[in-house]
Amino acid sequence: MKILIVSATEFEIKPTLDFYKISIKNNAETFKTITNTNFKIDFLITGVGMVNTAVKVTKHLTNNYDFILNVGICGSFNTNFKIGQVVLVNQDIISELGAEDDQNFITYDKLNLPGTNVYLDSISKNITVFNALKKVKGITVNKVHGSALSINNTLKLFNPDVESMEGAAFFAACKETNAEYCQIRAISNYVEKRNKDNWNIPLAIKNLNNELLNYLETKIWK
Repeated sequence: MKILIVSATEFEIKPTLDFYKISIKNNAETFKTITNTNFKIDFLITGVGMVNTAVKVTKHLTNNYDFILNVGICGSFNTNFKIGQVVLVNQDIISELGAEDDQNFITYDKLNLPGTNVYLDSISKNITVFNALKKVKGITVNKVHGSALSINNTLKLFNPDVESMEGAAFFAACKETNAEYCQIRAISNYVEKRNKDNWNIPLAIKNLNNELLNYLETKIWK
């Protein structure tokens, strides 16, 4: 079985990399592999954003993976979720793709253009390890939200639960393969006027990597 773990940055999956004694210098874009008799697991650090993610993931799809997993942290619009909670993003939208009409925003689906800005995971019933995670709707952005006006507009247009800078691009790239793929993220902050004092990135990273290592060590590696 061949598995690809994708993260935008090294620090988001550093506990897992440390567990497997994988060293990455200066948070660089990189590709590392660990193997045993039955499994091969590749770790891909893409760099932040949609373009980096789409290009780097697509580059490695020729390796014919059985399962591809995107992991990272995210902001939550939904305050019913706890900071540090790990969620399964099963729908992701490129929310900025569209057109402005003076003060109004025309979403992509209203433009009568080919293609889509909405992407889904392809996880099957055979991958049961993440069943306990809350399934959520995500948006993918180039500019994370930090003003009440843009947050309210986004909620009216898309009603998302979480946002990241990579998720939909990951799904879009994975559509070109026969592998199963999904995205799990841990909530590091609520989407609000930017206030880093309210963030808890260490907790999000800890919980995210506990979930990832539970999958790799408990469910498939052994």
